Amino acid sequence: MATAFDLAFDPWDPAFLADPYPAYAELRAKGRVHYYEPTNQWLVPHHADVSALLRDRRLGRTYQHRFTHEEFGRSAPPGEHEPFHTLNDHGMLDLEPPDHTRIRRLVSKAFTPRTVERLKPYVRGLADELASALVESGGGDLLTDVAEPLPVAVIAEMLGIPESDRAPLRPWSADICGMYELNPSEETAAKAVRASVEFSDYLRELIAARRKEPGDDLISGLIEAHDEGDRLTEQEMISTAVLLLNAGHEATVNSTVNGWYALFRNEPQLAALRADPTLVPTAVEELMRYDTPLQLFERWVLDDIGIAGTTIPRGAEIALLFGSANHDPTVFENPSHLDLTRTDNPHISFSAGIHYCIGAPLARIELAASMGALLEKAPTLRLTADPDRKPNFVIRGLEGLSVAV
Repeated sequence: MATAFDLAFDPWDPAFLADPYPAYAELRAKGRVHYYEPTNQWLVPHHADVSALLRDRRLGRTYQHRFTHEEFGRSAPPGEHEPFHTLNDHGMLDLEPPDHTRIRRLVSKAFTPRTVERLKPYVRGLADELASALVESGGGDLLTDVAEPLPVAVIAEMLGIPESDRAPLRPWSADICGMYELNPSEETAAKAVRASVEFSDYLRELIAARRKEPGDDLISGLIEAHDEGDRLTEQEMISTAVLLLNAGHEATVNSTVNGWYALFRNEPQLAALRADPTLVPTAVEELMRYDTPLQLFERWVLDDIGIAGTTIPRGAEIALLFGSANHDPTVFENPSHLDLTRTDNPHISFSAGIHYCIGAPLARIELAASMGALLEKAPTLRLTADPDRKPNFVIRGLEGLSVAV
């Protein structure tokens, strides 16, 4: 078995970050699991394995529901990082049953098909406004002018965060999400800690205000559920709100800019989409597969597990390579080809199992509304400069996307 260190996988190499998919092909060709020493993780590149392991209860997003750090062979996080870990560890994405089940049940009431369907007019109206403003300006940065404002506004509206308070949300989110990269630096950790403190303090005040004057929003709903005996602590409310804001827009923002950049580089596909906007639903799915916004998802090994004859022991960490799985030729015909008509598309960009993205229906509505508005109002939209990639691997995105009409 070759280790990933011997292969082309290098998440800090700008060339790899520009296009990781050839390295993934090499990983898949060399085997089903590879140990990667720089991050002390086992990389899993094949679609079938990633899909199965996302559902395997021998793995978990946390181990602290069963083991102490010492029992699991891990060191506790540095004390100075505590505000980040308190915030992160009480969100349902990093919890396992029964706590995960309890919180997800409460939050899922805000993401029922009926609730999400009611948001469609608001989402479409906002998408139209943003696209129209871009056209009136003759172009701009698709990232800051369209991709970011739409999902941030939608999830802030759901949470009940006043419009006047929304400016720090995106910077807080970006700083917190920096900790999800591989081997984050101390500078990254310091930014995440500061953002965790500031965001938590803000939400604590907002929760107090909603206790006095409830509204028709998710935070008020979580307070009401707590008061009715569902045992949602204030920290769980804060962590849930932060998770929904972060997860509720990061993937959508990056899917939007990654997707449009892919379209600009595939003119025949873009021309076909402009000629037939009914392709938008399959285009959204294909673009999420083609350049996956979340490239890697981690799991702890709670009980020894075997993959292709290799035993991965309890206490190890597995890195499930979503980007590689979404380009697996055993599942996707000609995966390196962008095909907006692709209907057989079981991509795993929204994960799977109990941690399947609760906001996936809303994300699809946002992506379709944004794309539809730009196709309608800016049919001559074009790229004016090659974008710079963000120096991130796990959360894949662009620094900006300059366009003109």
